[in-house]
Amino acid sequence: MPDRTPIPGPTRIYVQAIPGGAQLDMAALTEQVIGDVLDALLDPADTGLWDRLHDLADTPRTPAEGRLPHEELVAELVTRSSSRIPVYGGQVLRLIEALRRSVAPRPVPSQREAGAA
Repeated sequence: MPDRTPIPGPTRIYVQAIPGGAQLDMAALTEQVIGDVLDALLDPADTGLWDRLHDLADTPRTPAEGRLPHEELVAELVTRSSSRIPVYGGQVLRLIEALRRSVAPRPVPSQREAGAA
């Protein structure tokens, strides 16, 4: 498994070098988003959200009829979910360094000599 560099902070980020760049693992943000969605679904003040979920099963629609019901629900949940993470002081510097390391030139393994296994 390739090395993943943890970047500790208010929201943990992992950086992994991949060919040509870096991959950011934002599992902590995903957990936050799922929590936001569950909070929205379980909000006792918004019973309309459950009604719209039931309507999804009962109301088939085509794209020609306008926005599909699931697209409307996704759009609403996106507006109610986290999309930004705070990155402060030392975490910023550690993230910069991890990203720099991930894109640093790495030696390309040489080809094997003819007949070598």
